[in-house]
Amino acid sequence: METEYTSMIEYTSMKECAAEAARVARGVDAARLPEPSGCGDWDVRTLVNHWVLYSAHGLEHRALRKQLPDELTTRDFTADTDWAEAYAAQLERAVAAWSGPQVWEGEIDLGFAKTPAPEIARLLVAELALHGWDVAHATGQMFRLPDDAARLLLDVVEANAEEYRRYDGFADAVPVPDDAPLFHRAVALSGRDPR
Repeated sequence: METEYTSMIEYTSMKECAAEAARVARGVDAARLPEPSGCGDWDVRTLVNHWVLYSAHGLEHRALRKQLPDELTTRDFTADTDWAEAYAAQLERAVAAWSGPQVWEGEIDLGFAKTPAPEIARLLVAELALHGWDVAHATGQMFRLPDDAARLLLDVVEANAEEYRRYDGFADAVPVPDDAPLFHRAVALSGRDPR
């Protein structure tokens, strides 16, 4: 019963993150794509392409237990003028792929390890939210999450931050007040400055 309840929270958070990601994508001005993103040496175009690939296509492929095809991993999604609408539609398909209870059972083969499906879902929600925040920040927007989704994100970041830092996936944590909003705490712990 706890697994079913947890999956409901995770699925709701996934839907909320996807809706906010689609909103932010629609707000990206094409003129900003060549600009620095604030994520290492990536420009906004590179960041958006990474976000679209893993948070939408990756989200669906993991639910279907399929590997991402090579043609997607090298594609410039932003070359299409309607990329934001295509991203929103792909997010809908991806979220729908996680809607059945059986998808949350068993493990997902990552090619190098097998991981429980709920854990993969949590990591993908974090991918959606954190890179969604990156895109929003780089393009003069805000990324907002309800408290339950922000709590899930904070839990995922807390569980994985040290390992991600070892592989340069996260920068050092940014100090924030103890009473900072949950989403700001998650963003800061992942090495981003929510201010």
